[in-house]
Amino acid sequence: MEFFHQVRLAGLDVAELKRLLTMENLPVLCSSIQTVNSAGDDEGSIYCVWGAFDVRRQEIRYGVRFSLLNCPHALAWTVTWHEKDQCIVIHCTIDEKEQDELFVDSIHEFVAAWSAGLSGRLKP
Repeated sequence: MEFFHQVRLAGLDVAELKRLLTMENLPVLCSSIQTVNSAGDDEGSIYCVWGAFDVRRQEIRYGVRFSLLNCPHALAWTVTWHEKDQCIVIHCTIDEKEQDELFVDSIHEFVAAWSAGLSGRLKP
């Protein structure tokens, strides 16, 4: 399944977005992530709405991809800058076509929390 959210924002620099998207900033940027239990540059552990998980951070061309390494649903999300549309896109996936409605609702809330956190952090 796929989940999307956009944050309209003129003139963002991809390098600025990547600098913001650190392991340490995860709870600041997304209210569904309560704590970072450990953090390196590319891997760490978090406590979020679904429990405790190991997480990997990977810089990609226009942003950053995060993966929950020990998630039974292979949950991953990207935060990328789309210059043509002047927006940030939050794209989250799991490895199943269908899932329990409560879990799906929690993913929608997770993506919306990312949108709200980025909007609050990047807009004047």
